[in-house]
Amino acid sequence: MSITKETLQKHLKDPAIFCCRREKGLVISAADLEDPELFEDMQDAGLLKLSPDGLRIEQVIGSKLTKDVEALTPITKNVVDKVNEVKEEVDESETPQEIKEASKVQSVGGNGMIHIEIGKAEKFEGLKLDVPVLAGAAPSVPAGAAEKSGEKKVIHKLVKKHIKISDAKIGNKTSIENGVITIDKNIVKTAVKQDALCKSLKLDVIHPNERHIYTDTIMDVCPIATKVEGELGEGITKVADGVVFMLTGVDEDGVQIHEFGSSEGYLDKKMYFGHPGCADENDIIIRCHAVVQRLSGMTRPGPFAAHKCQDYIIQAVRDKLKKYEGEVVDEEICEDVRREGNPRVVLVKEIMGQGAMHDNIICPREPCGVLGGQKNVDCCNVPIILTPNQVRDGSIHALTCIGPATKEMTRHYIREPLVEGLAKDDELDLVGVIFVGSPQVNDEKLWVSERLGSMLEALNLDGVIVTTEGFGNNHIDFIQHIGQAGKRGIPVVGVSFCAYQGQLVVGNKYATAMVENNMDKGGFENDIAGCSGITPEVAVRAIQMLKNKMEGVEIKPAERKWNNDVINANNKILGLPETKLVESGTLH
Repeated sequence: MSITKETLQKHLKDPAIFCCRREKGLVISAADLEDPELFEDMQDAGLLKLSPDGLRIEQVIGSKLTKDVEALTPITKNVVDKVNEVKEEVDESETPQEIKEASKVQSVGGNGMIHIEIGKAEKFEGLKLDVPVLAGAAPSVPAGAAEKSGEKKVIHKLVKKHIKISDAKIGNKTSIENGVITIDKNIVKTAVKQDALCKSLKLDVIHPNERHIYTDTIMDVCPIATKVEGELGEGITKVADGVVFMLTGVDEDGVQIHEFGSSEGYLDKKMYFGHPGCADENDIIIRCHAVVQRLSGMTRPGPFAAHKCQDYIIQAVRDKLKKYEGEVVDEEICEDVRREGNPRVVLVKEIMGQGAMHDNIICPREPCGVLGGQKNVDCCNVPIILTPNQVRDGSIHALTCIGPATKEMTRHYIREPLVEGLAKDDELDLVGVIFVGSPQVNDEKLWVSERLGSMLEALNLDGVIVTTEGFGNNHIDFIQHIGQAGKRGIPVVGVSFCAYQGQLVVGNKYATAMVENNMDKGGFENDIAGCSGITPEVAVRAIQMLKNKMEGVEIKPAERKWNNDVINANNKILGLPETKLVESGTLH
């Protein structure tokens, strides 16, 4: 594939290879040369072999061929009439006063984050390097406004009271007494009637020491939370601490309700405990197992029926939690704040909306609930902006059934690490969180992405982070969203699972800052629920990457293949623990 003049300028130092057969007398131009970004894949496939005698692109542009040359052949001195003289650059690593710093990222494959290279490190023994945060020249501000830069203004305040729950059991009534949740065993008879597609429900309780137990595919992990004052995003919310609901499901033929991969198996091997969307290490799990109508598992109504019927049961517990005055183990204060004068940023979260089983519920009546909310598919997947507090108060209920490892379950959103990190960062002004669906059809993807671009432009932003769960089809939208920000001159960072299996199949010139989620040793979707999602460590890297991008720190191309060593090098720079990868079937 020939390259453009713009691409040529980026690859002047790379080997010069003809993309197609060229004949004697040709004056070499960009249109005759193969894209250097494809070389590694071509070598792996045995299509290309580089030569030590090969010339660089800058040495052959404008030269004339003296003989015919075949495709994918290195250009050497004996086939051109002249070799351009090129002034060799001085190696800056030899200058001890200068430390080269660059964000190592990848536009195709998504394996790079902030990466600092120090040339001739032996000359700087004992050096401690702190990553600069917006360390350049201060932005221009109106006269008299400097003292207000970054001034905190609270818009909304949310108090989440975490109520201690010490046990849960199935009994003869629904109640919360002395820290123990009891659920009436007969409630399933009424709950199953909430949707005709749900044929049966079964409840049981799994304690932390009982997790080596078989489970069907994990459709969702949902907190028990309820409003006691105000609307979503403000007032007071009670959250049951130490217990979660877990929804599993099959259809009447025993077919798992899943799409790209299923997480059925032994629970202790099929959930990444402690990750944002999952149960924590010491959580009690109330399992609700649903059986839906035959062949409905791969439709929107089938999985929705299971979620709707489970929500009926959770609501019965919510109603008791509203009145229960138990021990408050944590009073979490969440504030929607504006910091005028700081860089204006938004978080864009691409959610599934592809019309089969893909769906999410936005702004239900209760935190993490179902009733009263709108499905993003029914809203034509258009971008919808929420306040950070609305997200942290459970305004998203996840119905998606994509690959288990990359799925953002309902619990993920109520404690989304990027929302938490951006909201608390006193150097940024978090304007809001935009949720945008991922349609199935390409024309619809483009239409929705254009609407997002108009919203980003209207918000007058200084920076954007775009995330997506899953990979493949929704990466098309993901790259489009990055492009919508980039073409408007807005610095943008992408966050996704890519690694080996999910390498980006599309790209654009704005996808130069990418942050990797993967935690699987082989770089695959490993069917472990919540394994390769956004963690606090990923959020720290992404936020620092955005700051570097906004500050104009040069971002250099990363290695083409995913390499977890790069991630761990960046973690070390930022004072984060190593990302320890897991193998399928072996956790912790």
